[in-house]
Amino acid sequence: MADGWVLHVDLDQFFASVEVLRHPELRGRPVIVGGSGDPAQPRTVVATASREAREFGVRSGMPMRMAARKCPEAAFLPTDMPAYQQASAQVMATLRAFPVRLEVHGLDEAFLGGDIDDPQRLAADLKAAVLDQTGLTCAVGIGRNKNQAKIAARFAKQDPTGIATLTDETWMPAMGTRPVGDLWGVGPKTVPKLDALGLPTIADLAAADPDTLLQRFPPRAAMWLSIIARGGGDTEIVTEPWVAKSRSKEVTFATDLTDRADIEHQVTVLARQLGTEVVAAGRRVIRVAVKVRSSSFYTQTRETKLRDGPSTDLDVIAQAALEVLAKIELKRPVRLLGVRADLSPDESP
Repeated sequence: MADGWVLHVDLDQFFASVEVLRHPELRGRPVIVGGSGDPAQPRTVVATASREAREFGVRSGMPMRMAARKCPEAAFLPTDMPAYQQASAQVMATLRAFPVRLEVHGLDEAFLGGDIDDPQRLAADLKAAVLDQTGLTCAVGIGRNKNQAKIAARFAKQDPTGIATLTDETWMPAMGTRPVGDLWGVGPKTVPKLDALGLPTIADLAAADPDTLLQRFPPRAAMWLSIIARGGGDTEIVTEPWVAKSRSKEVTFATDLTDRADIEHQVTVLARQLGTEVVAAGRRVIRVAVKVRSSSFYTQTRETKLRDGPSTDLDVIAQAALEVLAKIELKRPVRLLGVRADLSPDESP
């Protein structure tokens, strides 16, 4: 079956690896990337930890202060998104040189598919080319669909070759006893619902009667859960450039905000900054959402559609954000504010 394989390329500890390339003296040392790079700055989190830092228990999403306690000798570096975007572009250009279809799935991930006779050989060639052209390492998962390939890439990170394969035949022996949270796309809100249905493992979910899933999930979600638990998934490789459907900006404050005027000012600043980026990208805003997270971590999100249609007017965007904010109760100190702009599908203002 020549045209039946999907490969998933996953760059290893991407941000940290890019930083080590830029700073060779850090090779072999624990490297932690996040925020401004200052672990003393409150309310910042780890974006990426190198393998050496992970050995100390440091993980992505961990507060930087906690990371500093776990690994005080680490090199702490600020997030430098332009550098990571440039490195990602070099990797994707390397992958595009191969005679397969490429679907970029983020800065550090991509799916490949096509007329692939020898997926193991292709995976080895991909790894070698990425290393040679960019200096970065990657894991490659091989499967009959995106779901299998994505999960296989996780196994590849633990394999000395950096390559692993999952197929219809090997899926259940490898995945059946694992918790449902190990499935791609099954998050912390879904796991308790499945547990409540008596479906804690992937094998349990795969064998579940559809009516059981419909007790907690709408039909489309229930069908999707059943498919991925059995190792099924999408096989289409979308080669068209990815176009963002939305953009967002948010800020976590070092000191909670309590004054409504300060909160409104910060929302206005975020909305105008976001609008400036949208206009610079040649897009238009059709809907604005505001997120407010209190000091107790209670989070509220509201949104509104622009009354007069898609717009690039910063005043209109900011005013819409303030109107949304007015719908949110502000009874507690505010820890975080965010603004999201949903974008018109056309790319010309």
